[in-house]
Amino acid sequence: MTFDAHICPNGHVTYPGHTLCPTCHEPQTDTVDLADRTGEVVTWTTSTATPPGVRAPNTIAIVEFDVSDVTDGGDDSVRAIGQVTEDADVETGDSVEPVYAEELRDPEAGIKEPESQAWDGYRFEPVQ
Repeated sequence: MTFDAHICPNGHVTYPGHTLCPTCHEPQTDTVDLADRTGEVVTWTTSTATPPGVRAPNTIAIVEFDVSDVTDGGDDSVRAIGQVTEDADVETGDSVEPVYAEELRDPEAGIKEPESQAWDGYRFEPVQ
């Protein structure tokens, strides 16, 4: 599974992707997989009152990834939000890497049919 940020012809990068670039309204035609990159925690919070099926407490971080190597003078970075791996402590400025998780929440705990959506994705784990 990829963790794709999307790039328009003008080098603007977004996560998640959009049909049209929010900055210049050009189609987003390229992607960069963030799964193999290290990012930096911009900010984080821990939620103790989580939705059904989401672990509690649940630490969530906004992580900034350097993508200047793929944008040809466009955006230098892109930010993504996601859960932090279980029992991991993060602070602003920490380096983290995305790690794949088969279930980000319990599919049986929500009101939607489990088959109606994907339950997998990426969490952020501190780099040692």
